[in-house]
Amino acid sequence: MSKQILLPYEDRITQWYNVLPDIPNGLQPPLDPENNQPMAPEKLLAIFPGALLEQEMSPNPWIDIPQAVQDIFAIWRPSPLVRATFLEKALGTKAKIYFKNESVSPSGSHKTNSSVPQAYYNQQAGIHRLATETGAGQWGSALSFATQKFGMECMVYMVKISFDQKPYRKAMMHTFGAEVVASPSKLTPTGQSILAKDPNSPGSLGIAISEALEDTVSHPGTNYALGSVLNHVCLHQTIIGLEAKKQLAMVGDYPDVVIGCCGGGSNFAGIANPFVPDKLNGKKIRLLGVEPASCPSMTRGVYAYDFGDLSKRTPMMQMYTLGHDFIPPGIHAGGLRYHGMSPIVSALYREKVIEVMALHQLECFEAGVLFAKTEGIIPAPESCHAIRAAIMEATKDLNEPKTILFNLSGHGLLDLASYEQYHAGALSNYEYPAEAIAEATKRLPKIC
Repeated sequence: MSKQILLPYEDRITQWYNVLPDIPNGLQPPLDPENNQPMAPEKLLAIFPGALLEQEMSPNPWIDIPQAVQDIFAIWRPSPLVRATFLEKALGTKAKIYFKNESVSPSGSHKTNSSVPQAYYNQQAGIHRLATETGAGQWGSALSFATQKFGMECMVYMVKISFDQKPYRKAMMHTFGAEVVASPSKLTPTGQSILAKDPNSPGSLGIAISEALEDTVSHPGTNYALGSVLNHVCLHQTIIGLEAKKQLAMVGDYPDVVIGCCGGGSNFAGIANPFVPDKLNGKKIRLLGVEPASCPSMTRGVYAYDFGDLSKRTPMMQMYTLGHDFIPPGIHAGGLRYHGMSPIVSALYREKVIEVMALHQLECFEAGVLFAKTEGIIPAPESCHAIRAAIMEATKDLNEPKTILFNLSGHGLLDLASYEQYHAGALSNYEYPAEAIAEATKRLPKIC
């Protein structure tokens, strides 16, 4: 059997799967911080186009992918599903390990699956400029690509620790025509306030989101774009799992466990959500999310209403959170350094539809190096978390013939400095102190 399972273009996915109607006990609505009541849609129209807001709360299980979006997706989609036979051999396991290779996108990660439709819907609404934040740079790169496809401008606030660690992500964004600044920056009130208190602040996604929102409301013709967490982003990413299901069916297989790394939730939701109906209907399948031990929003956070940003500009969302003013350490999996988890993923965890585990960065880099040596792809540090979990599953019982599917959310070719530090022994594990988490969660908003 060929290692790569390629889905013919004529069998491409033309609709996204919306998990919202299938979540047991549903989701609670986002709340307006001014009155603790459900957020009025007209307020959100100030930063999002109507089409995305409709997707955010749609009761429809299937939503059509616009033809203009499909045309751009055709550059790299359907993406390959790969049987990792060399990794299997190295592990000495009878398990079959498959990975969905999202590293083939123009930006090198799964983020482009949502940046293209977000740019399209904004352009259709008459918006000419998008402002956003980015952690490790994958989302900023993806939105930079998408905005130039639709003739739009792009402003990116990049978390400072990643801005310094990953210079070639900046170069990619510049190549696609975006403007990029380190966050906290001197361009916004939030950035100025943070720098006044701590000129050496490493930044956080919560800070960068605040800056992008402040930029949005101060520039006419600008909307805000978010690369994870929100329902419509998770919706767009389901193309990953939908393709994988078709590709596995082509070889007569079906996963026993589906794995994805968890930062804000879109990568995991993309691979796992299409399998949720199967699990709810009694199929014996495990859906496993993997988060970093240094930013453990689900395994050690609390399930509560919280803001998505430091300055409390976003609606309050019910999610697993470490507190909106949580500042995570500068681990190299920058895309996983977010204080809260997608409301969709949080609700699925609440209902025990999914499982979650937390891993340290050294064991994840070790797994990434083995994957690179066996499968020939240097994975992004975020993806290394999923790889490590897949290896753990495959080696629990070397004689168990299970089928494992994980999402390779992106390549690490622009993260080689991280690998160099790993090989030099300059990286260390970090487990966020319980007292620091307790202190951060004390400042959660009070909901009456």
